[in-house]
Amino acid sequence: MKINLDIECTPEEARKFFGLPDVEPMQQALMAEIQKKMMENINNLDAENMMKNWLPASMKGFDQMQNMFWNSFTQDKSDKKD
Repeated sequence: MKINLDIECTPEEARKFFGLPDVEPMQQALMAEIQKKMMENINNLDAENMMKNWLPASMKGFDQMQNMFWNSFTQDKSDKKD
């Protein structure tokens, strides 16, 4: 024998029926605190420091290599002999 029972109720009604605590005020307080801390961190964001922390030390050599290539392309070509 199989019995199906469909109950339509809101989540709040189900929570009250089963006697579960209302955690919405706590969730709102925590979300407000998280938002506050995130906004503080965003306001204090410094792109240069962030990149130094995110990129490995080997990437610092990439900057030197890029500068070397740039210098080789921009140097005066008039002193080269054909």
